[in-house]
Amino acid sequence: MKESAQRGQRCWEKKERRWVGYIGVGCLLFFISGCSIQKALVRQAAGSLAGPQTTAVFASDDDPELVGQALPFALKLQEVLLAQDPKNPDLLLSTGSAFVQYAYAYVQDRADAVEETNFTEAAYLRRRAVRLYRRALRYLLQGLEVRHPGFRQALEQDPTNAVQQLTKADMPWIYWSAVAWGALISLSKDDPMTLSELPQLDALVRRAEALDPDWGRGALQTFLIQYDMAQIQGSQKEAVQKAWNHFRRAVLLSKGMDAAPFVTMAEAVAVQTQNVQLFETLLRQALAIDPDLYPQNRLMNLVMQRRARRLLQKEEELFLILPSNASQPKRKQ
Repeated sequence: MKESAQRGQRCWEKKERRWVGYIGVGCLLFFISGCSIQKALVRQAAGSLAGPQTTAVFASDDDPELVGQALPFALKLQEVLLAQDPKNPDLLLSTGSAFVQYAYAYVQDRADAVEETNFTEAAYLRRRAVRLYRRALRYLLQGLEVRHPGFRQALEQDPTNAVQQLTKADMPWIYWSAVAWGALISLSKDDPMTLSELPQLDALVRRAEALDPDWGRGALQTFLIQYDMAQIQGSQKEAVQKAWNHFRRAVLLSKGMDAAPFVTMAEAVAVQTQNVQLFETLLRQALAIDPDLYPQNRLMNLVMQRRARRLLQKEEELFLILPSNASQPKRKQ
């Protein structure tokens, strides 16, 4: 009797699993069937992926390599949802910004890391980064287009006037578009077509600076350190002074808890002015930050600290430091 009951239970469990399987397949078919309820489900899933909780899960992770392995699947999932809901501005923003961060932290940064030992791989990774930044920019500009119909064409024709329609509410799309475009142009200096897009980028950057210079706890100010060092025409002294202003503001807004301003300042200013003492000080300050004190930015701090360590290892190459027995001064103070 007991064995019969057990056989009956096993039989029921098999049927239950089969029904669960049928329901799962049915849901999948329903999901791709193209009805109005399906669109609602897509929008709900997109809202979850694009929401602050999902962003926080990635941003607070303490294992950059784990995130690097997970991101490609997450990115493709977002693109699948975008194919179903291509005019969802929040999903366009989350997808575009995620591509920017993946391209920087796991492709471009990797290219910089392997350049000395494998120039061919570094070149390939930079080409890949260019494609990823371009893809990210496409999504982000599409987000602005959804919010402001006709914006993309207007930006191409008259960038300065086109950006005037953008408001403070557009800042996330503006900022990430600027970051993607800036990285794209910096990696495409031998491509005249890409360089010709600089006026559009500059219009976006200046509009962001006018709308909300303190956006992102100093994220925009950190971006402006490098941007203004590259764009200001005239004396280096003027560019450096402006970079210092951006740096101080970024550190103040982030309460000294973000490594990015220190690393950016080291690369953009200390290396260009060949000030090795400043270079070392800034990078050591970046490394002294405890990522656990501000969990919301833990992952990016770990990524930037990884870059800071590598830059310190390349100090002699970056500053052409002479052997200690050379008669010329070793460093520029």
